[in-house]
Amino acid sequence: MAPVPQTMKAIQISQTGGPEVLQHKDIPVPTLSRNQILVKNDFIGVNFIDTYFRTGLYPAQFPLTLGREAAGTVVASQSDVPVGTRVAYMGNATYAQYSAVDAANAVKVPEKLTTEQAAAVYLQGLTAWTFIREAANVQPGQWTLVHAAAGGVGLLLVQMLRSVGAKVIGTASTQEKCELAKKNGAEWTINSGDDVVAKVKEITGGHGVDAIFDGIGKATFDADLEMIAMKGHLVSFGNASGAVAPLSILRLGAKNVKLMRPVVNGYVAERKDLEKYSNELFELVTSGKINVAIHDVYPLSEAARAHVDIESRKTTGKLLISCE
Repeated sequence: MAPVPQTMKAIQISQTGGPEVLQHKDIPVPTLSRNQILVKNDFIGVNFIDTYFRTGLYPAQFPLTLGREAAGTVVASQSDVPVGTRVAYMGNATYAQYSAVDAANAVKVPEKLTTEQAAAVYLQGLTAWTFIREAANVQPGQWTLVHAAAGGVGLLLVQMLRSVGAKVIGTASTQEKCELAKKNGAEWTINSGDDVVAKVKEITGGHGVDAIFDGIGKATFDADLEMIAMKGHLVSFGNASGAVAPLSILRLGAKNVKLMRPVVNGYVAERKDLEKYSNELFELVTSGKINVAIHDVYPLSEAARAHVDIESRKTTGKLLISCE
C-alpha cells in the first residue's frame, strides 16, 4: 500500500452561496486520534444535505469541507480495525481524498458488495430502512406514499416498502420518472403536477395514506396533511422545495397524525443498531431485493456540477463523487 501523503485534494467552502463557492483545493491529510481510522475514500455520496450547508439553510463554521458519507479502504489505524479493510461510513468532511473516521462509525463492506455500491446505498439506504422500520413502523398491507419516488432515497424507499408488503404510491415530476418508480416497486404513480390529493383519495378508496415519506418539504406538506389517513405517520425528512413553515400543532388533531422529522443518525447512534441496520441493508442489496441505481459518478474536481444536477431535480438514483 502506497504511503499516505501529507496533503490531499478536498472540496471546501469559505462562504455560503451557489455551486460556484465550492473550492477544489489542497489541505492537510487529517491526523488520527485514539480509536480512529484513516480512510482513503474511493467513492463519496452526494446528498441534498450537502447543498443545505452550502446555501446556509443549515449553519456551519468556515472553512467547511463538505460531505456526509463515503466508502473506501483503511490506510492507517489507531483502533482494532486492520489496515486494508474496506469500510463504509457516515461522518463529516468526506468530500476529500482521505478522512479521519471514528472506528465505531464505520462498518465493513461485505465481499459480495463493491465499494461503489456501498457508497451509493449507505446513507440513503440506512435513512430509508430506519424510517420504514422505526419512524413509520410500516406494516404489511398499509398504504404508503413516497414523494420524489425516482430520486436516490425515493427509489430505495419504494423497493423496501414493497419488500415489507406495503401498498406503495409514488409521486414524480415527469412521466419517465413515474415509470422508473413503477419499475422499482411503486404499484401506483402520480405526476406531482396533478391533483395528488384527489388521486390518492381515488386510489385508496377514500382511506388515505397510512405512512407518507416526504423529502420535498414546503411544497408538499399541506397536501400531506390532507391525504394522510386517520392515525397516519407523516415522515418529513427533507427540504428540496424549501423548509416547512412553522405550524400549529392543533392541525395534527383532526386525524391524530404522528408527525416526525427524524434523522438517521439517531437510529444508529448505538453500535448494535448501526451493525443491525447496516447488515440488513447490505443483505437487501446482495440478495437482489433492492437495486442500487447510480445516476452518475463525478470527479472530485467537478463536485459543483454534481450540486447543480442534484438541485435540478432532473436526476434519478444516486450521485457519487470519485476520488480516483
